[in-house]
Amino acid sequence: MSRLTPPVSGSDHALGPADARVTLVEYGDFECPHCGALHPVIQSALKAFGGNLRFVFRHFPLRSSHPHALAAAKAGESAAEQGRFWDMHDRLYQRQTELDDDDLRRHARDIGLDVARFERELPARAHEVRIREDLASAARSGASGTPALFINGELYQGSLDRDDVFAALARAAVAAVP
Repeated sequence: MSRLTPPVSGSDHALGPADARVTLVEYGDFECPHCGALHPVIQSALKAFGGNLRFVFRHFPLRSSHPHALAAAKAGESAAEQGRFWDMHDRLYQRQTELDDDDLRRHARDIGLDVARFERELPARAHEVRIREDLASAARSGASGTPALFINGELYQGSLDRDDVFAALARAAVAAVP
């Protein structure tokens, strides 16, 4: 079984408590339709599992098949600079067909970012470095496509439908009980 490498750290984009019983890591691409379909499943899981679930997002833009994926990932990182990564994350998944440069600026404005700052930070080298680090981590972890999920550090290879994902999270939560 493939293991998450490196493990989750304080530099990751994370929702939920660090001491949650279950940590779900997604390597995702904002333009990937399968990632878009998984987004509401993860949102439901966060509500259903509450403090027992921590969700981490890492970038895996598939540029060869998704021409806007890298720009969308950079938009996420630029939003993170203003403390709004998750707002941008959700908006990009909710509007996957609206990812050109004008769309990204509109999304930034609509979620309340300083758009001038967003545009200045969008091409920042630091964003590309972070995205490349996430891509390298995906490769080391055995992720070959998107979405790739890791549950408590183990690659999840089941179906991405709600019931199967919830069942895998529940099994992990039970297994994590001391």
